[in-house]
Amino acid sequence: MLRRVGRILKQIENIFALAFGRQFPPQSLCVVAVPTNATNKTSLDVLDNGFLWAVPRSRRSVEKRLSRKFGYPEYVYKLLLPKRNLLVCNTCGHHYEANHLCPHCYAKVRTETEAMQSTIQKELGLNPVEQEVVVIYEGEKVEQPAEFWKGKRVIEMKKERPSWFSKNLLEKSTVQPSSGGDVKPTELA
Repeated sequence: MLRRVGRILKQIENIFALAFGRQFPPQSLCVVAVPTNATNKTSLDVLDNGFLWAVPRSRRSVEKRLSRKFGYPEYVYKLLLPKRNLLVCNTCGHHYEANHLCPHCYAKVRTETEAMQSTIQKELGLNPVEQEVVVIYEGEKVEQPAEFWKGKRVIEMKKERPSWFSKNLLEKSTVQPSSGGDVKPTELA
């Protein structure tokens, strides 16, 4: 295969050398009769037949793809196996795959984040952010002293904070750390 590619490359090199006049043609090519009805080969024809051997020529049809995926019922049939790695979310009760986020809980967080981003966009526009931006919900501004808000841009959401949305996003959890040294693993997947 490599020899064949090498020979083809050498032939292409000789053709370009003859075309640009850098080399005298061999004796056998000095007198060549060219028929008048001959079609000119383009560089695409040369590339199509020479270099792109490992590329599929056509798209695989839907029937072929499905038969590869599920098998062919008359010969070999690949059965659809039920998923055995499903868990129940402790927060919302919906099912989700192990080692994945619960899609129902994630959708809630995503919609809340999008609401926060749209509020920030309405409030600040396209101005550059030179100060820290703090997003608060209704009634949360009175909890902090006045010195806390100095040098910060405050964006207030016009609704109550959801119960599942932590005030401090840097906290790992709302559970207090245990005082004991022995911790038993729970909810292993």
